[in-house]
Amino acid sequence: MTGGLKAGDKGPDFTLWEAPGKSVTLSEELEKGPVVLAFYPADFTSVCQKELCTFRDALAAYNKLGANVLGISVDSIFSHAAFKEANQIQFPLLSDWEKTAIRDYDIVHPDLAGMKNVARRAVFVIGMDGKIAYSWVGDSPGDLPPFDDVQKAVESLS
Repeated sequence: MTGGLKAGDKGPDFTLWEAPGKSVTLSEELEKGPVVLAFYPADFTSVCQKELCTFRDALAAYNKLGANVLGISVDSIFSHAAFKEANQIQFPLLSDWEKTAIRDYDIVHPDLAGMKNVARRAVFVIGMDGKIAYSWVGDSPGDLPPFDDVQKAVESLS
C-alpha cells in the first residue's frame, strides 16, 4: 500500500470535533507549537490502544518540547470519550466522522475487516510553519509507528 503526504508537503488544515461544542483546528494548534497527528483505524482495538497509550506515556516529553499530540479516527466523539476515559488519555481524540482529513492526508483504508474508508495508521509531525517534518504510514493495520523516530522528528523542530 502506498499513500500519505510526505515530509515537506503542507499539512492540510482541518477543524474536527473533540466533544459536543468543542472543535480543534490544526492551524490554531500550530500557533502553540509543533503537532503530532496520530491517525488510527478505530477506538477499542488492541493495536490502536497500544499506539495511543504509548503516545499517552510519552506526552510529557512531547509537551516539554512544546509539541501537542492529536489522535484522529473516523469514530464518533462519543466513542472517543469512552476510549479516552478507559485509557486515561490526556490529549484530544478528534472525530473525522466525515472522513475529510483522512482523504486530505491520503490515508484512507478502503476496507478494513468490513469497515469502509477508515484511517490507515499514520503519523505526521507538523512544524509551526504548517509543513510536514515527518511522515509515516503503516503498510498493515497491525504495524505500530516507530515511536523513537517520531520523537526525534519533534526534537528536530525545537
